[in-house]
Amino acid sequence: MLENLDLQLLKARNSVEMRRLELAVREVGFLKITNTGISATRVVEVIETYRGFFLLPESSKSAVDMARTGSNRGWGGGQSEQVDPNANPDYKQVFDCGFELDPDNLIHERKLSVYAPNLWPESLEGFREGIQLYFHEASGVAMDVLRAIAHVVGQDEAAFDAAFDPPMALLRGNYYPKRPAWAGARDFGIAAHTDYGCLTLLATDDVPGLEVKMPDGAWEAVNTQPGEFVINFGEMLEFWTAGQVKATEHRVVGSADERLSVPLFFNPAYDTNVAPPGSSDVITAGEHLTRRYDETYVHLQNQYA
Repeated sequence: MLENLDLQLLKARNSVEMRRLELAVREVGFLKITNTGISATRVVEVIETYRGFFLLPESSKSAVDMARTGSNRGWGGGQSEQVDPNANPDYKQVFDCGFELDPDNLIHERKLSVYAPNLWPESLEGFREGIQLYFHEASGVAMDVLRAIAHVVGQDEAAFDAAFDPPMALLRGNYYPKRPAWAGARDFGIAAHTDYGCLTLLATDDVPGLEVKMPDGAWEAVNTQPGEFVINFGEMLEFWTAGQVKATEHRVVGSADERLSVPLFFNPAYDTNVAPPGSSDVITAGEHLTRRYDETYVHLQNQYA
């Protein structure tokens, strides 16, 4: 069972709560968190905002189809991602938007795909504003958690702060339809994988679906309600902390019920060296993330072949 932690106690560096965080970070790689300042009502608003998009006719969604871009911005239809090369492409739909840079930011000149311009559906009034507001709110929670993690791995609690200016953060709406009748053993809403980046903050509706591979190798279902968040850690944070933080496999098989979830993938700036502390290696966050995206999104696979 995942630890369920209180963010306000973590921010206060409560010794009992910090010990629970340390165990979750080192041994499981997943936890739940509450008392974040983002209410259940707010989460439901965001989920329903995404639902409104996914209910649009395909002709409207295709106007912001990421398959026409060299990045991961906009709508990805069913089977537009393949997180496990040994499984079939995932049958979910997604809507991705990234951190928006100030117009005068010099990163624009580098034309990096991880900072690509967002695509927004013009037919949904208030969609962009509502999603961008949640992006800001969720990023604040993610940064608070990272400061607590810095503390438990023996670093200054502000050790990560400067690395996230500007973040390569990605906010996603996931739509998992009912498991298709044609689905077989190699078909998933999203196949087993570890996240690629640093920290993921996941909001969900109340429909089960997420499964986490626990230390004993068993798959454990994770159930949450709106306002209760799931946090897990990616490959980048695992090697950035020399293995003190664990990246854990997880999946969504799918069921007879449709499901929506909203993950924020919170990652440092492109040029951040995320090699283990004290290492002579250089692992650039942006290059790692770009490579993993290119391996995953079907429209980006084999683009250099």
